[in-house]
Amino acid sequence: MTIRPVRLFGDPVLTSAADPVTTFDKELRTLVRDLTETLRDQHGSGLAGPQIGVPLRVFVFDVDGQRGHLVNPVLDFPDDEEQFGPEGCLSMPGLYYDTRRRAHTVARGVDEHGRPLQVVGTAELARCLQHETDHLDGVLFLDRLDPATRRTALRDIRLAEWGRVKLSPHPIRGLLR
Repeated sequence: MTIRPVRLFGDPVLTSAADPVTTFDKELRTLVRDLTETLRDQHGSGLAGPQIGVPLRVFVFDVDGQRGHLVNPVLDFPDDEEQFGPEGCLSMPGLYYDTRRRAHTVARGVDEHGRPLQVVGTAELARCLQHETDHLDGVLFLDRLDPATRRTALRDIRLAEWGRVKLSPHPIRGLLR
């Protein structure tokens, strides 16, 4: 197992859709272990392949004692109930903003061996499943913020020690305009 560096906001891999996993081999199992070890090291709730520079549809999670991983996840929402609360991201360390998400989520996918898997989440686990699946679609939680909060978040990113990296002059999903 290897702890891998987490990619930070501004890295194009974070805003690109990840490829479906088609091969269930030792390489995939190593990726799942590396994601798990990196998540533990970072003390996070979830971590997706693109966040360590691997553009594959796989993520791991560790929320309220529920740990696991999903490969090629698809989300369903059993109702319209929403939650609104603080959300952060390992790719934007130390920054948290109130984000609207669905309160109940059913995530279906497969495990590292290709066996069907379903994770039912409420509250924080539902938030995590949505957040990590967004990463696989090239969507950042900043994309889910209202315009005023998004402006605040982008200002905070520019001021953050880690945010002082040179960003591309090209718009990132409309966030820089």
